[in-house]
Amino acid sequence: MSQRLVVADLSKTYPNGVRALDRVSLEIPRGMYGLLGPNGAGKSTLMRTLATLQEADSGSARLDDIDMLRDHLAVRAILGYLPQEFGVYPKVSAGVMLDHIAVMKGIGPARVRRELVDAMLDRVNLYAHRKKAVASFSGGMKQRFGIAQALIGNPQLLIVDEPTAGLDPTERNRFYNLLSEIGENVIVILSTHIVQDVKELCSQMAIIHLGRVLYAGTPAAAEQSLAGKVWRKSIDKRDLERYRGEYQIISTKLVAGAPLIHVFSDQPLADGFTPVDPGLEDVFFSKVHLAA
Repeated sequence: MSQRLVVADLSKTYPNGVRALDRVSLEIPRGMYGLLGPNGAGKSTLMRTLATLQEADSGSARLDDIDMLRDHLAVRAILGYLPQEFGVYPKVSAGVMLDHIAVMKGIGPARVRRELVDAMLDRVNLYAHRKKAVASFSGGMKQRFGIAQALIGNPQLLIVDEPTAGLDPTERNRFYNLLSEIGENVIVILSTHIVQDVKELCSQMAIIHLGRVLYAGTPAAAEQSLAGKVWRKSIDKRDLERYRGEYQIISTKLVAGAPLIHVFSDQPLADGFTPVDPGLEDVFFSKVHLAA
């Protein structure tokens, strides 16, 4: 059973000059690992590189004794991958589609595949829909099918890229529970820009922005690192730009029509500011803001 994925100094620059990965180094143990960052941070580039779908310019990635950047066949034999978007054949049923994927992963004979496919569809609560075309599924059902295809073959490493985007709360909770169960036995990398996904699911995490790792550790330690450094105040809309010029505003949201600002400061603030117990969202916004 795999224990640790070690990424060291991984870099990737696209032909247009965008540096998507800038010497990324991470140690990822078995369990749920959150990779948090805004859109365009480099998360998908890292996921696609680890999934052998594109090459890095430099650096290394090892899953125990497997060189992930060179031994692509070995990686694919132990990898489950759910990309942000995946295509399906328009008229093919869930059962037939999953059987086809099992064939491509070298699982056989047919009787063994059929039992595995039925068990996997039952695990993701899709057995009753096995004869329906995947293209007709709702967003949540497609995501559950995506997990089923990723789990075929008992992967040691599961990569899921923005898995809960567009899901309703019920589907999202089901997805949380399924990922948590899977994460008890394998490495699961959850790539997302949704802070709540990481907070609720992951014991370890990293924040990535502009291709660089800004934080790696536990969510609790991340929150503790901002203790006593986040302040909030409700202000008039007309004063927002003035406050932006005077303070390090890390987030703004409207509450009863007035902006409620969260400000980063090492020193206590007067003028109506009150201290805030920092949450993971404060950590995320402060890291991204201060790195910009």
